[in-house]
Parts: sequence; structure tokens; C-alpha cells
Amino acid sequence: MSYLLDANVFIQAKNLHYGLDFCPAFWQWLIDNNADGRVFSIDKVADELTAGSDELTDWAQQHGDGLFRKTDSAVVSGFGAVSQWVTSQHYEPAAINTFLQVADFYLIAHGLAGNHVIVTHEVAANSTKRIKIPNVCMGLGLRFMTPYEMLRVERAKFVLGPRA
Repeated sequence: MSYLLDANVFIQAKNLHYGLDFCPAFWQWLIDNNADGRVFSIDKVADELTAGSDELTDWAQQHGDGLFRKTDSAVVSGFGAVSQWVTSQHYEPAAINTFLQVADFYLIAHGLAGNHVIVTHEVAANSTKRIKIPNVCMGLGLRFMTPYEMLRVERAKFVLGPRA
């Protein structure tokens, strides 16, 4: 099983539960599992992360090779399925236009192309004003989960080392 991480996984990890300064094991787990071919994200997520100027920007720039997959012709073929599903629902035109321009659209197309599990903090919603990743995944039969579910499935362990 391979995973594609949404930008909010990185951002919330840095800001809340797995700060780069106090939980380096999480970030090393991402690097190690990327090297093993299980954890990825995409170029559009990298663009979001590197647009800032903080420690997450630095981390993404240092560890981005191989982690952030490029949008290629296999992914482009998924754009049609994603846009067709989105436009066939009852979303407001502004929500559709926004969705088709952001990384979420690309993330789901990458997921379809590679049969990856999408990992996000987003939850499904019945709003017509904003398109959520889980709604699109359910509509397209694409598996998704939270980062915590991914870590449990993969049996991640972040064990404290010896005291300094």
C-alpha cells in the first residue's frame, strides 16, 4: 500500500503534534517510508509548502527529491474522471472552479493514477460551497484515511531515545 499526503498533513504535523524541533522521529519516518516506496506527496503540495519561509519550507526543500511526485501523463488522464465527478454533483460553480485549480484536484488524480491511499485531515461534509477530499474520494471509490490511521496501519513507532 502506498500513500499520498495532503498539504495539511505536513502543516498540522509541524504546527501541532509532530513539531520538527521536538518530534524528529515523525519526519524521519516520512523520509524512510518514502525511500521504501510507501509514502509520497505531489509537486503541487510541495509548491504550497515551499511558498512559505519557515522550518517546514526548509524541510520540504531539503527532502523533496523523490517525496513529491511530478504530475505526468498518467496523472493527466485522471483529471477527466475527477472533474467529471465534481461537475456532476451539486456543488456551487465557485466551489468547482476553486477545486479544479488547487492541489486537492491534482492529489486525487495522482491517487487514481497510482492507486494510492489519500491521507488528509479533511473530513467529509455536505456543503455545496467547498469540495472536500473525502467526498471526492468516496465518489470515485478511492481509499482515504487520516494520518493517524496511516501511522497505525503502518505500525509506526516514535520511541524516545536515551536522555541527553
